[in-house]
Amino acid sequence: MAAGTSPHTDIALNGWISRLPSAMRPYALLARLDRPIGTWLLFLPGAWGILLPQGIPLPFRIFLLFLFALGSLIMRSAGCVVNDMWDRDIDRMVSRTAGRPLAAGTISMKQAALFLLALLLCGFLILLQLNRTAQILGASSLILVALYPLAKRFTWWPQLVMGFTFGFGAPLGYAAASNRVDFPLMTLYAATIIWQLGFDTIYGFQDMEDDARIGVKSTSRLMAARPSAFIMTCYLLTCILLVFAGFQAHIGVLFYVALLPAAYLLIRQAMQVNPHDPALCLRQFRDNRNIGLLIACAFMAGLFF
Repeated sequence: MAAGTSPHTDIALNGWISRLPSAMRPYALLARLDRPIGTWLLFLPGAWGILLPQGIPLPFRIFLLFLFALGSLIMRSAGCVVNDMWDRDIDRMVSRTAGRPLAAGTISMKQAALFLLALLLCGFLILLQLNRTAQILGASSLILVALYPLAKRFTWWPQLVMGFTFGFGAPLGYAAASNRVDFPLMTLYAATIIWQLGFDTIYGFQDMEDDARIGVKSTSRLMAARPSAFIMTCYLLTCILLVFAGFQAHIGVLFYVALLPAAYLLIRQAMQVNPHDPALCLRQFRDNRNIGLLIACAFMAGLFF
């Protein structure tokens, strides 16, 4: 099935993308600007980290949230470029990704490299606005960004590597707000990694047939025989670790109450997951934006009571 006609294609040519000049459209698609869900899922752990430490002035938190929102858009775009540069040959063989600009040949490797450099420069300028602790952590995250696309070639756990990569906003946001590295930071990072392992495994269920055909490893393929039990384990661990992070940070008691709706939605998602229903998998993956927002609201509630 052609990438432009499949309901599960990796490309969204309608909407505002279609109104861009033709020369700009491939770059917008390469950066996944047609699908902001990835930016949300990169930004939200950073927001959790900014909201977790106690005693931080509210105006400073708001400033950091703005910086992290902009930085998430830029660095998610950079990560997509790196991913597509590594995976362009694999992408051509997967129906969901065959229409990506590098796989389809609408952008050359040289053009993609120049675009990547521009994005990294913008990200570097944002990083300079943070404290030294956050700058060191932010610079070290580039190693994960560069290596993540290789994970599917060597391990059955690329979704776990994705969790380490996309979840890095949590320790970065915490360090940017508090200027320290401590146990609440590490616990929050662990919660974020496990959360993202869960929802990215659901996302990967869409590609299992193509992945098996071309020999790509994935946690989704590994756990296809026991999807509900695996996702439930991930999400329960996420909730436990979030509670533990709040306890370590001496957050207000309202956090624990406000966390319950997100926990309910995670458990319901784990109970309903179906690897053989790609549309459901995509919808559940996208629902994690709202779940992440609910968790951010819980952290915010804990600041006031």
